Amino acid sequence: MAERPGAVTMRGAPLTLVGNEVSVGTKAPDFQALNNDLQPVSLSQFKGKVVVLSSVPSLDTPVCDMETRRFNQEAENLGDDVVILAISMDLPFAQKRWCGAAGVTRVSTLSDHRDASFGQAYGVLIKELRLLARAVFVVDREGVVRHVQLVKEIAEEPDYAAVLEAVRRCL
Repeated sequence: MAERPGAVTMRGAPLTLVGNEVSVGTKAPDFQALNNDLQPVSLSQFKGKVVVLSSVPSLDTPVCDMETRRFNQEAENLGDDVVILAISMDLPFAQKRWCGAAGVTRVSTLSDHRDASFGQAYGVLIKELRLLARAVFVVDREGVVRHVQLVKEIAEEPDYAAVLEAVRRCL
C-alpha cells in the first residue's frame, strides 16, 4: 500500500497518508462503509448520481461539524441528482447521534471504522492516527472523479465554492 509522508499536517505536524492518490479523470474507486443502521454502503449504489465524498477526521470536532453542516445546507440547492456522503472513522452510533443533534438530514454519514476501505481506496487514511484526512471528491454520474481537494492542514475547512462549482459542472 502506498504511503505519502507529510501529505497533510495537523497543527503543522506532518502526517502520513496511506493508500493510492486519486486523480481527476480517473474512475472513482469503489469502497464499502457502514451507514447509521450498520448496513454496508458502497459508491456503486449511487451510479447515475453526482456524488460528493466529504472525508473528515471526526464529526465530533469543530471543523468537521462546521463542514458537514455547511454541506447539509448547500444540499438544499443541489437537487435530488446529488448525493453528499460524509465519511469518517466515527462509529455509526456516534454518527447517528451527531446527525440527530445537528439536524443534518441531507448529508448521509458513513463509517469507515471497520476496514478503512474508503480511506485506503482514496489515499486519505492517516497512518499515525487511523483517522481520515480532510478531503473532498466529486464523482460524476458515470463514476469518474471530476474534483479532488485534499486539505493540507486538516484543521482547516475545504474550499466550498470550488466543490460546488465542480458539482454544478457535473449536472
